[in-house]
Amino acid sequence: MADGAEVALAVITQPPAKEEQEGGEAGGGSERDAGGGLTDSQMEVLEKCLHALRQAQNDSHTLAALLLITRLCPASQLDKPTLRRIFEAVGLNLPARLLVTAVKGNDNSGLPPQELLSLGTALLAALSTDPDMACHPQLLTTIPLLLGILANGPVTRRKAETQEQSQGGGVEPSPCDKVQSEEGPDAGEGQTSKQKAVEGSEANGPSASQESSPSSKLDEAVASDCYQVLTAVCALSRGPDQLLSRGAIPALCQAVEHNQTFSHERGLALLGLLLSGKTKDKVWSKNPAELLALLVRLSKDFCLATGQTQLDMCAQLAHFLPPVGVSVESEELKAAVVRTWGALRPMLQAKLTPRQIGPILVLCACLLDLCGWEPVGPPKFCCLLVNRACVEVRMGLEEPPGNELSAELQHTLTGCYRIMEAAIEQACCQAVSSTTVNPQSSIPSISLQQSRQILGVLEESFSALMYHLQQVDPSRYGDPFIFATFRSLCSWLAEETSCLKEEVTGLLPFLVDYSRSHLQGESPEQGLSDWMAEVSPREEGGAWTGREALRYFLPALCHLSAEEGPRKVLLTLDTPALLVDFLSRCWTALKGKSRVASSRDPSMETACSALLNFTVTEPERVRKDPCFRTLEALLSEALPVLVHKPRLLVLTANYCTLGLMIGRLKAAPSGSVEAGQKRLFSAALRFLRGALDSGSSPGPVKVSPGWEESWDEAAELWRLCLQALGGCVRAQPWVAALVREEGWLKHTLTTLSQCSALPDQHTQQALEEALCAMADQCPVCKKEIADAMRTDQGALMRMRNLKKSVGVK
Repeated sequence: MADGAEVALAVITQPPAKEEQEGGEAGGGSERDAGGGLTDSQMEVLEKCLHALRQAQNDSHTLAALLLITRLCPASQLDKPTLRRIFEAVGLNLPARLLVTAVKGNDNSGLPPQELLSLGTALLAALSTDPDMACHPQLLTTIPLLLGILANGPVTRRKAETQEQSQGGGVEPSPCDKVQSEEGPDAGEGQTSKQKAVEGSEANGPSASQESSPSSKLDEAVASDCYQVLTAVCALSRGPDQLLSRGAIPALCQAVEHNQTFSHERGLALLGLLLSGKTKDKVWSKNPAELLALLVRLSKDFCLATGQTQLDMCAQLAHFLPPVGVSVESEELKAAVVRTWGALRPMLQAKLTPRQIGPILVLCACLLDLCGWEPVGPPKFCCLLVNRACVEVRMGLEEPPGNELSAELQHTLTGCYRIMEAAIEQACCQAVSSTTVNPQSSIPSISLQQSRQILGVLEESFSALMYHLQQVDPSRYGDPFIFATFRSLCSWLAEETSCLKEEVTGLLPFLVDYSRSHLQGESPEQGLSDWMAEVSPREEGGAWTGREALRYFLPALCHLSAEEGPRKVLLTLDTPALLVDFLSRCWTALKGKSRVASSRDPSMETACSALLNFTVTEPERVRKDPCFRTLEALLSEALPVLVHKPRLLVLTANYCTLGLMIGRLKAAPSGSVEAGQKRLFSAALRFLRGALDSGSSPGPVKVSPGWEESWDEAAELWRLCLQALGGCVRAQPWVAALVREEGWLKHTLTTLSQCSALPDQHTQQALEEALCAMADQCPVCKKEIADAMRTDQGALMRMRNLKKSVGVK
């Protein structure tokens, strides 16, 4: 193989002479200008070479044919089908064998390992330009070898000897077959990342730390070819998984740690791709030590850098921060974050152009997402950070309508939104708690005056957000930046609806229409799905369902539906129907989950609260709007299921309250009671009966063990249910008979007779109101209550209004 290999190596690894280039251009210029192609004579030579490649008896014949092709048919003249034919004729066996021979140090090869390595990686790099070749199982088997080369530097005789000694001597007769059997497409599934990294690097013997002299640096052409192959694989649909399963993370981290050739230029870029989107959580959970060491190193480099270099590193460093929610608690991480903030403070205090400040603010947003305000710095700097983010938002969004925002500016503004969102809750909480002693805030020692200043600049910025959203056409509803803007505004409205009331009310048509459009799938969702996976991988599992927009709007909607002005606008926009549609979709999704008992969804509870506001304040709308009949049907289906799901008790309380509050507004049926209505009331009575512990010993009644954990959230809803139950009994007398049939009345009277007092005055009032309604509407109920009161000296005797209703003194 020696003669052919030497000639081919010279051709592949060295550029052609100038006269050859000129000759090639002259020979095929007209045809290439027309779109590429070969002359008839070139095609004839190519066909002969392809035949020789297919019929080659040994590597020397294969390399000789490749030599002729590279000399007579330059790659720039070959179209994709022709390149495919060449690749298929050469196959992957040859470059794989060359790599194995190089790393094993076979003396019979006729070429030194470094030249074999150069030729093998060059062929693989050329083959990988074809996506079909890049995903070929045989090419994938070479990934551990390529990673080992990049991590540990060039192949040397000393390394080969060390490898042979570690294996007990000789090289197996078919090294390429061994690589294929060990490194198939699904290789390494049961191994740790450390083992997978060693798998490729062992072939090169000792680590770079043992041979760190300048002469051990990898040849630039070889390094470039290795990265070309890995980058081509990474671009495939399953490419990142293929690299990760073969130990790419520890190997690339090692290459950076030992400053191997192109490790910073291309290795970090490849790591950044592997750490983006959906794979970031998985990568950090499997390789925390390697990635943390890399982050520590990069943070130190960032702090030592100056000028434009430091500015350029901001975007890079953001990629290597661990994802929010992944447990990487360590002093090293905290120190790296504190160190990075220390470098960012003077940068933010300097005079910067919009292009310079963008990556800085994005990095600040990532650090805030990760560790909150505590390590940011003194209150004055925290205020400066919020102020600079707000200024960028106002400047970026207050452009004349029609001016399109660049992708770079959108990225910056999205980072600014996250800084603003982080500041909203802290500033609002500080303003509320200003009258208390030692108010708690995540922004260290922020004063009331500083808190008010932050609220002031936030208000100006959110005014700019509302102005921008007013200009949005429905055709742009699928734009991820519009969603980011919408989400940020909703985070403000969830905390603060008293400011900018006119602007907020004026924007309600957009907010409702935007939420409805996504809920009903009327907007293109693919871009938003990808964006959710990129910036919020842990939220909703990174998957876009269409419900996300309304989820963010719900807290604000709950506040706004309680205010008369905004509520009237919301009614004109058919908002109750939107909320019912949302609850229906959520319930369908909840039923489909295998562990429904543990799947609490706070947004469903918030939607119930908003609907409750409409039910209490707009009774005529409830009686006439068909969406409330749809809601009743949903409640009658869901409530009998939910009463058996103790972990969904708060949602059950919301459903029960809604059902009874609607029921009190209905007239008594002229004929028989609908089955759905009876099912709803029966489930509600069973649910209400379980709140208080009927087996309590003498003394104050206790909350049932099943309700105890959720009592703070569910108690008020339970009392509302009792009041609504009284209203239902008065509006629909048949309910009183059901109360007796379901055993609620007997259970309640028994519980009250066994205790001396109820948990609080509000609970007593709610129970008394329900019992009074039953006594007034049902003679049988009245007699049972009166009998209980005559023989009881417990909590029942404290109910004075009930005594009057049943005639007991």
